[in-house]
Amino acid sequence: MRYQPMNSTVSPPRAAWRSLALLSATFLLALPASAQQGTVYRCPGPPALYTDQITAQQAKDQGCRTIEGAPITIVSPTRPRPIAGTPPSASAGSAPRPAEGRVEASEQRARDSDARKILDVELRREESRLAEMQKEFNNGEPERQGGERNYQKYLDRVEEMKAGIARKQSDVAALKRELAKLPAPKE
Repeated sequence: MRYQPMNSTVSPPRAAWRSLALLSATFLLALPASAQQGTVYRCPGPPALYTDQITAQQAKDQGCRTIEGAPITIVSPTRPRPIAGTPPSASAGSAPRPAEGRVEASEQRARDSDARKILDVELRREESRLAEMQKEFNNGEPERQGGERNYQKYLDRVEEMKAGIARKQSDVAALKRELAKLPAPKE
């Protein structure tokens, strides 16, 4: 191969011209399709609209500007989680419930009566367990057990007992509050 200076006016062979022309034509034909796919328009309005779903003519008619080279992030809105105990189709801002969702007064009284019985049984059980725990606690001086030769182990057990009694007392208070919410039984 012969060395040629950069300034020479020697032309490349015809085959190279043809391949270069073919490559350029392919690129130019593919360019409008790829440019059309990547064209994003920003349309004016109270909520500014960013879209790639309109044609160039529609964008011109609406006064939209093209956005080039800026990455677009699409964020879909999140839906609030349904509240426990409500059907998934019901939402806070939905229309009022139809009459078919209503319960007869006698059926509601029966439900309230059943709920009251369940809560009463649970309250009695929790109160009896609380009384047992307080008896075992012995006003902060429970009897030592065989494995508590170390005084710190004894103190740890006393602290656990205090925490358990406090939890049980809060459970009893919560059950009493729930019972207070229910209507009084009719006799």
